[in-house]
Amino acid sequence: MTAAEPLQGTPLIAPSTTDHPLYEQVVEACRTVYDPEIPVNIYDLGLIYTIDISPENAVNITMTLTAPGCPVAGDMPGWVADAVEPLAGVKQVDVHLTWEPQWGMDMMSDEARLELGFM
Repeated sequence: MTAAEPLQGTPLIAPSTTDHPLYEQVVEACRTVYDPEIPVNIYDLGLIYTIDISPENAVNITMTLTAPGCPVAGDMPGWVADAVEPLAGVKQVDVHLTWEPQWGMDMMSDEARLELGFM
């Protein structure tokens, strides 16, 4: 095994804290952010990899973009933080950008594929 290979059984995308009371509200806030080049929200595009919410309500979001050369690469994490921070109960928001694993069209929701004419 090389250093670049994940340990067997280690997911490439960490699981989200789906059982946290704020989880659905954070998802809905992420759905208000759109990639300016694609008329679908970033959550349904599959750009939000992990929403991790601590017991103290600190929200850590790991996301990617459709391509490393995306013109809004420097801005979009801030847009996500701005959408989530106002939610009642959220203590703080940190958004991290990753390129691993690389985003692919298979990460889109069925709704996004339908919207873009891929279904």
